[in-house]
Amino acid sequence: MSVTDINIRLKSVAVITYTEPMVRWQPGTSERLQAAALELFAGRGYEQTTAAEIAQSVGLTERTFFRHFSDKREVLFRGQELLTEAFLGGIAAAPEGATPMELVAAALDSVADFFPSERRSHARLRQSVIDQNPALQERERHKMSVLASAIGDALRERGVAEPTATLAAQSAGMVFGIAFTQWIREGEERSITDIEHELLAELRRLTGASHTA
Repeated sequence: MSVTDINIRLKSVAVITYTEPMVRWQPGTSERLQAAALELFAGRGYEQTTAAEIAQSVGLTERTFFRHFSDKREVLFRGQELLTEAFLGGIAAAPEGATPMELVAAALDSVADFFPSERRSHARLRQSVIDQNPALQERERHKMSVLASAIGDALRERGVAEPTATLAAQSAGMVFGIAFTQWIREGEERSITDIEHELLAELRRLTGASHTA
């Protein structure tokens, strides 16, 4: 699967729209459930919102909700696998002879299309819900851990030896996490790519700096 195909698939999963009630199984049902869930989580609280209430808010049944999502937590984390695939696609598409840091940069660049400016307000609201719930925070940390592990495997497949592969993979996850946090800040206008590039430049300065005793 190409990086472009992955981008298209993730966008079809992640883009949330508000539309008139649809019949069961009509395209867009998952997106409507996601939109309704996020609104309810933000207004009432994650723990106080049930799957039945999410479904009812858009004229669907609880049974329909569980046809689209295994639980209400998945509403917030659907798309993780596609995001990981995009990181790995960037590494796979990098030219032969690329350095570990160049592979990291390629991985980060490959996910830029997942975070257009029009998604910023949604991402900000989603993060506010996660920040208020310790269990969701743990799930988010697990997601980043899985991502770093997958990147490490991909780097090793490209011939990057240890411990460099693990260090580079952890760096990729760290840069992405910091960039995302900055990207959703109120008043931020830079693209996530611009932020990532600035962070990578800073990381290179730090690792390339001379050290004195």
